[in-house]
Amino acid sequence: MILALETSCDDTCAAVVDGAGIVRSNVISSQAVHDAYGGVVPEIASRQHLQLMNLVVDDALAQAGVGLDDLEAVAVTRGPGLTGALLVGLATAKAIAIARGLPLIPVDHLQGHVAANFLGPDALEPPFVCLVASGGHSFVARVDDHTSFTVLGRTLDDAAGEALDKGARLLGLPFPGGPHVERLAAAGDPAAFAFPVARGVPGLDMSFAGLKTSLLYTVRDLDRDAASGGAAARGADLAASYQHAVVDQLARRTERALEQTGLDRLAIGGGVAANGPLRERLSRAASVVHIPGRALCTDNAAMIGGAARHLPAADPADVPGLDVYATDRRAR
Repeated sequence: MILALETSCDDTCAAVVDGAGIVRSNVISSQAVHDAYGGVVPEIASRQHLQLMNLVVDDALAQAGVGLDDLEAVAVTRGPGLTGALLVGLATAKAIAIARGLPLIPVDHLQGHVAANFLGPDALEPPFVCLVASGGHSFVARVDDHTSFTVLGRTLDDAAGEALDKGARLLGLPFPGGPHVERLAAAGDPAAFAFPVARGVPGLDMSFAGLKTSLLYTVRDLDRDAASGGAAARGADLAASYQHAVVDQLARRTERALEQTGLDRLAIGGGVAANGPLRERLSRAASVVHIPGRALCTDNAAMIGGAARHLPAADPADVPGLDVYATDRRAR
């Protein structure tokens, strides 16, 4: 029975996962305070985690019907993410583990997104290709075992979720942008505007910075053209075309990865995996396609517990000095 904690960004998360990979509870407390700023403010995120952490842990234990005496290990996200936010989760995990004499299992956040596919009665077993697309990271990887993955291609600039958030801001939509872009796009024409999909980027790497710039110039041109009614009048078409460009690039790289590896098994993770058009497009990409429920796609602690089932615990002597890391250790 593993208590898992996740505080890499602005969601305060705790979950209980059992040895069979069944999620006994998965509590996610989102910090709506960032909406007014159009993005996550690290200092505010850290302070919110401090206020919410104990409450979220208590809720996760209560929903799972277990107490501290029933736990066999504590797992926690060590990185990458916001340093201050990560420290809150790590300090909490250390306190519980040391006080209760429990093993502490540090988990990489990105490994957690991959491991979301290992949870539940319909878990997907390696080998498979995995697309992880979130607000901070976007990559396609080959997964050959439960403990690691090999990156085949990654974004060279913005992550897909970040591109959707920035696009939403240009369209006057609230933060976080992805769900709002998807809702507005449902009434638009994805072929109305020809936004770039980074076809010139070699291999399986991705790029979304040019797409964001293209939307910026398109919005400016529409607002200068009085006859067009401005960008607001074309909002649904802009959102649909922009979303299509993001989804098309992610899907093309994933389909190419399946072809190059010869694998016909696909998994998807990360917050952008909650996007309906992406899920629909990739549902036909392989003979076996595993897409976790939306609660396991966005940041959550159940995925951290799922990864911890297959990872070693830290040496007890090293636990007090264990630190976080802010950036992806696999980055080139």
